[in-house]
Amino acid sequence: MSYSVSPIGFVRSCFKEKFAIPRQPQLAPAARGVLELVAPFDQGDAVQGLEQVSHVWLLFLFHQALEDKPRLKVRPPRLGGNKAMGVFATRATHRPNGIGQSVVKLDKVESDRLFISGIDLLDGTPILDIKPYVPYADIIAGASNSIASAAPHLIEVQWTDAALHQAHAHARRLGEPLVELIEQCLAQDPRPAYQTPAPEREYGAQLWDLDVRWHYPVPDRIRVLEVIPAAD
Repeated sequence: MSYSVSPIGFVRSCFKEKFAIPRQPQLAPAARGVLELVAPFDQGDAVQGLEQVSHVWLLFLFHQALEDKPRLKVRPPRLGGNKAMGVFATRATHRPNGIGQSVVKLDKVESDRLFISGIDLLDGTPILDIKPYVPYADIIAGASNSIASAAPHLIEVQWTDAALHQAHAHARRLGEPLVELIEQCLAQDPRPAYQTPAPEREYGAQLWDLDVRWHYPVPDRIRVLEVIPAAD
């Protein structure tokens, strides 16, 4: 038996590409976006009462990772990308039905859109459902997961003077906590765990309408090199 679902909205996110997106929600509080609802959910009735809620669960589609043939095993980045595990033991993006879930902070409610932060969602992500976070039910005392028992280890993020100046200027233009966003995302070290890059190798990611470039002067440290407008 098969079922069909339709998005109730789409996320407009600070993350314009998959690289450097935090691997779980809430790891980058400065990551913000807007969930734009579509008809018939954009008239206000569907979100009535949601202003009393601080966080929501979002069920969504990994729309850039949909596959015709389901994977039974995946290689989670958390384990370095070189160890296979059963798909149901992980939160890898390659899901049998492409469905993901994230708990995000609800900053503001309008009739046709929700302002959210602490997100780990790519721009354009289709949202399938919204559910209020219920602390007494959703926090389970004594819960454990030995695969992911703690948040990722953070590495030091440094800046060139020019890059920091650029980031502050663009933060004022965007009205966004851009410096914090860059530091929170890069401190989680977005490179594949099996890579040990040479200092001259540069990495990059697009946040909002900007290209952020960085390198690793030593393996456990990032230096941001420039923050410039993204190419059209």
